[in-house]
Amino acid sequence: MDNLFFTEEHEMLRDMVRDFAKNEVAPHSRELDETGRFPRELVTKMGELGLMGIPVPERYGGAGMDTVAYATAVIELAKVDASVAITLAAHTSLGTMPIVLAGNEDQKQTWVPRLASGEILGAFGLTEPNAGSDAGATQTTAVRDGDDYIINGGKIFITNSGEAGVLSLTSQVVEDGKKIGIGAFVISTDTPGLTIGPKEKKMGWRASDTRQLFFENMRVPASAMMGNPRSGFKTFLKTLTGGRISVAALAVGTAEGAFEKALQYSTEREAFGKPIHKFQAVSFKLADMATRIEAAKLLVYHVAWLKDQGRDVVKESAMAKLFASEVAMDTTIEAIQIHGGYGYVKDYDVERYFRDAKVLEIGEGSSEIQRIIIAREIVRSVLD
Repeated sequence: MDNLFFTEEHEMLRDMVRDFAKNEVAPHSRELDETGRFPRELVTKMGELGLMGIPVPERYGGAGMDTVAYATAVIELAKVDASVAITLAAHTSLGTMPIVLAGNEDQKQTWVPRLASGEILGAFGLTEPNAGSDAGATQTTAVRDGDDYIINGGKIFITNSGEAGVLSLTSQVVEDGKKIGIGAFVISTDTPGLTIGPKEKKMGWRASDTRQLFFENMRVPASAMMGNPRSGFKTFLKTLTGGRISVAALAVGTAEGAFEKALQYSTEREAFGKPIHKFQAVSFKLADMATRIEAAKLLVYHVAWLKDQGRDVVKESAMAKLFASEVAMDTTIEAIQIHGGYGYVKDYDVERYFRDAKVLEIGEGSSEIQRIIIAREIVRSVLD
């Protein structure tokens, strides 16, 4: 399948990331999961390898590669450690690309080279306590005050926010007492008035940094806005579309990692005098897992390729995210089943893959939201 989408450059990147994941990430995965420690040293190494700016144009310090390359890197990392993979994915698709897509030249020159090099991490503030699936219901406000905006409100479940140097955020823009739209701002995380909450204690992705943000009379210059006060909604919709490709790639990697563990175990574990993969009950599980993973991977690479062709991928990204995330969840469940009692203990990694998989059906739009988007898009294609 790789030959359908891969060039020699893609293969070289895949092999490099695979080696990095095996040799640098894998030895620390259990410790990172158990302690919840943020893998700063691995982020630094990924920056040195050029992984923190894979799809960023070269003129802004990135690798200038495409979405296929970026998805490949995420898949390879997620096979070994989803926490490391989501750190890179959130930094790229949520922290960096909104500035590349919607920032003006000054904003790009100020932030993007530092993000692409891994000097600083990026984060994106969208979700709020009362605005999750209904992201357009954001209650954070930015009130115009001369040449500045005064921002009040908060965000929740923001990946990388405790480690980031730059934050993009959405807010209702208020001018002359009237809400005129949802704007998008880019600010430094040391801006006065921004308070970053403690790290969330999560079921999975435990080494990934996830926190709540509070804005209290946070004054930012009008020049911090990306685009105009009415373009912020479009900015974060584009961001979410790209983010869904990221999560779909994460899901494929998570599923592949769990599957590889289950396949290996099935050749080593014996019951009734033979390896358990020789029993139809197990071999059929393996066959179904492999087939669904291959289908999910095709969806991911297809939508990545379409995006690289400049195509509208709202429907395809939702399909890839929906299917791949549910494949990841199902695969990790079956991987535990194949391991039997051993799959339920932390000495075997499938337990970690299972916990890491569940959030894939929630983040970047839940499975229910993806079905709404897909249904809307396929009906629209008929009506148009």
